Amino acid sequence: MKREGALLEWRAMQSAKTQVQAPVRSLDQRMDALRRANEIRVRRAQLKKDLKNGRARIEDILRNPPGYVETAKVFDMLMAVPKFGRVKAARFLNQCRISQSKTVGGLSDRQRTELVGLLRR
Repeated sequence: MKREGALLEWRAMQSAKTQVQAPVRSLDQRMDALRRANEIRVRRAQLKKDLKNGRARIEDILRNPPGYVETAKVFDMLMAVPKFGRVKAARFLNQCRISQSKTVGGLSDRQRTELVGLLRR
């Protein structure tokens, strides 16, 4: 009986700690955010198709990324390049000491330069 009460108390404390409310947004704000997110998804999908078809170069994208690519994962961009699979993309990132979860906009100058240099070989 005593254990059940302690368990209920512990659960109540945990749920109180983890409840974080999202900021209240108006319908217009939510619709605007949704519209921007969808536009970014469409533009990224087109860029990935262009990378796959050879109409865009990954080196150019990494050197001077457009705004809609800033929050994309470097790993995902590499995966869109022909002849790049999971293993090769992971190997390139590891050689440059870049986490697979790193975004294009989050690359340091050293990481960006090193990765572009490795891709040019």
